[in-house]
Amino acid sequence: MSVITELPRGSCSLGGANTVLTALHRVIPIYHSGPGCPLQTSAGEYGQAGGRSPSSASAVSIPLSNMLEEEVVFGGIDRLRGTVEGALEIYDADAFFVLTGCTAGIIGDNVQELAKEFRSRGEQVYALDTPGFLGDNYRGYEIAFNGLLEQVIEEAPRQDNLVNLYGIVPYHDPFWEGTFDEFVRIFERLGLEVNTFFTRKQGIETVRTSSAAALNIVLSPWLLKPFAHQFEKRFGTPTLRWQGIPLGATDTSALVRAVGAALSLEPALVERVIEEEEREVYRYLESIIGALSWKRFAVVGNSQSVIGIARFLANDYSFTPIAAVITDPIFRDEDFESITHAITDLEYAQPPEVIFESDQYNIQRELLKYPQITLLVGSSNDRYIADELEAQFLPAVFPLSDRLILTRTYFGYRGSLTFIEDLFDNL
Repeated sequence: MSVITELPRGSCSLGGANTVLTALHRVIPIYHSGPGCPLQTSAGEYGQAGGRSPSSASAVSIPLSNMLEEEVVFGGIDRLRGTVEGALEIYDADAFFVLTGCTAGIIGDNVQELAKEFRSRGEQVYALDTPGFLGDNYRGYEIAFNGLLEQVIEEAPRQDNLVNLYGIVPYHDPFWEGTFDEFVRIFERLGLEVNTFFTRKQGIETVRTSSAAALNIVLSPWLLKPFAHQFEKRFGTPTLRWQGIPLGATDTSALVRAVGAALSLEPALVERVIEEEEREVYRYLESIIGALSWKRFAVVGNSQSVIGIARFLANDYSFTPIAAVITDPIFRDEDFESITHAITDLEYAQPPEVIFESDQYNIQRELLKYPQITLLVGSSNDRYIADELEAQFLPAVFPLSDRLILTRTYFGYRGSLTFIEDLFDNL
């Protein structure tokens, strides 16, 4: 029996891989797919990412083999070869990645061999098997990084102050650039250099030498587990996994201490940075006591954002959590348990109900069980639920189709102040 998901939050694995590659500086995707895939994947991700789209290649500007009936019957490699040749001639880029759609995945075109053919000629062409039926955009994010590990990343001399930062998914997290900038700012205060791969014009060469990092930091309870294991197996780089993207002084300081311990940083430096950052945050919070009245809240969205928002509002801002809805495609028992623990292990508040649900109809049905909710934090999809609850609403997670997001973030130290400002603006 087929299952229909109402208002899915994202696109397919092809779209997810595409967002990773287009966020890399001077990297161009090449679709080996039917004619509708570039538009559909772009609409499914960029069209709901806070008004943003990549400047390099998206929608109709993505090179496309345009597979039709003939390619389904006889194979599309020859047609793809011509598409790659054309892309190499037209685009000024450092690397090209062939991505397969469902049609190519079904007929089994060997895009890996074609990519090797071009690399033997000195061209930086790679290939990823990304047919949409493999999963959603998170699956595409993982496929992209697995492919980069297998085909691009090389052994490099260890750099003790270099870290790789993962788990913030470009475009699928509308605040991705601002969030990266905030954590780069914080880690640089500790004397670290940070590979984000998606900001500060980092591109394929940053990826290639990323094995030099002394630590991989993954800000997600479940993303990239096989990748992190294989990375450590090949290069000996350990992974610090953090349950969600920290928001506010309490959780951000905990992450800073964990990074400091993992890298054996000078404790006095770590504590000085924490003290200065916390003092600045609390200076502002002290000045707005009473500006926002007490709220009973629910949060809907991806796990890393929901964990950060729920813990901040409960632990740092003393609001009362009622429900937390996780919309990720969680499938491992250990991940259900770790996410639930992260959301319910609070300092003071009574734990909220944790619900794992991706169907919008079911999300609405669950939240309407709690008429006491006075604040709902979610996506543009959830605004009408807040209207039914007669609750304050803040759109803060993907999909965001009614906001423009450029450099702002809700995470880290400074992002928490922006979050409070926007809560007040949405009263």
